[in-house]
Amino acid sequence: MRSAKLTCLAAFSFIPAALAHHSFSAEFDANQAVTLTGTVTSVEWRSPHVWFYVDVKGDGGTVSNWGFELGSPNLLLRNGWTPTSMKAGDIVKVDAYRAKNGSNRANAHGVTLTATGETLFAGSSSGKDL
Repeated sequence: MRSAKLTCLAAFSFIPAALAHHSFSAEFDANQAVTLTGTVTSVEWRSPHVWFYVDVKGDGGTVSNWGFELGSPNLLLRNGWTPTSMKAGDIVKVDAYRAKNGSNRANAHGVTLTATGETLFAGSSSGKDL
């Protein structure tokens, strides 16, 4: 009886992560590529995807905050990232695919730190090469 309860508890503990995960095509449009440059405002290093946010200045000087999805923390770690590879205040150029709903969200497939020119592996789930 006790092992059945533990099994149920373990199974239900994975539900939030499963519900939060999605396929690329459910949220993003591979036909809507964007390249944006701006200042990183925050980085959220958590599962199932790392997200970072960038203030981007528009043509009229208006600043809008964009959210960019990266791969999973584990995938990024295996490819050389650390939680401090990109931090608030860094200037970045991001190649990404926009959200289907037109919001300021996108799936990053290339991130370049403009200070060093270093390109970071984004772990995009788009299935497209850079």
